Amino acid sequence: ITKTFASRRGVVTKDTAKSMSTVADPGFTSDGAKQQVGNDSFLNQDLMSRAQTGPGKKNEESLNIAIVGAGLAGMVAAMDLADAGHKVEMFELRPFVGGKVSSWLDKEGNHIEQGLHVFFGCYYNLFGIMKRTQGDELFNKNLRVKQHIHTFVNEGGHLGALDFQFPIGAPVSGLQAFAKTEQLGVEDKFHNAVRLGTSPIVRALVDFDGGMDMVRDLDD
Repeated sequence: ITKTFASRRGVVTKDTAKSMSTVADPGFTSDGAKQQVGNDSFLNQDLMSRAQTGPGKKNEESLNIAIVGAGLAGMVAAMDLADAGHKVEMFELRPFVGGKVSSWLDKEGNHIEQGLHVFFGCYYNLFGIMKRTQGDELFNKNLRVKQHIHTFVNEGGHLGALDFQFPIGAPVSGLQAFAKTEQLGVEDKFHNAVRLGTSPIVRALVDFDGGMDMVRDLDD
């Protein structure tokens, strides 16, 4: 699957795909993609409508499409393609789907999460997809709104917290949360403040594209 993809028009190898990619117009960007670039995408509630309604049109020609990886991105891509009239087949190495947002029960019956299952209010695309698959009624019923505070149960039952509730948002809310918490000592608080103060989110407040470049460099 990773080396050769079969389509209704024949077999496309990696070398063929590479030569095809050089023919595409590098300057082309769809109207939908333009809305998700730079500051126009930051806290843009209009993006929820696109995620909730799907592509909104059917292709004249139906293709057989293979998607490798059944994580959140793969499943959303499959949903959009199916709604556009294509036949989609998904391939996943693991015995469960969902990628970093998956969960399962272990042999002892414990509920195990693959990644952090916390969604912030600015995740408009994600909320739109959830409404699209569940409907507004189930979405409102199943969504559990949580105060922005993380509680820790320490040895002996002593409770600690990271309380991000503050009139001013990031990064000030994060700085004051780490400054007040009893979970960290003075040295750790200092290092956390430096890291948070020099993080991509701070740069993104004045230079969104530059902040995103920092995120991509961290990924690399």
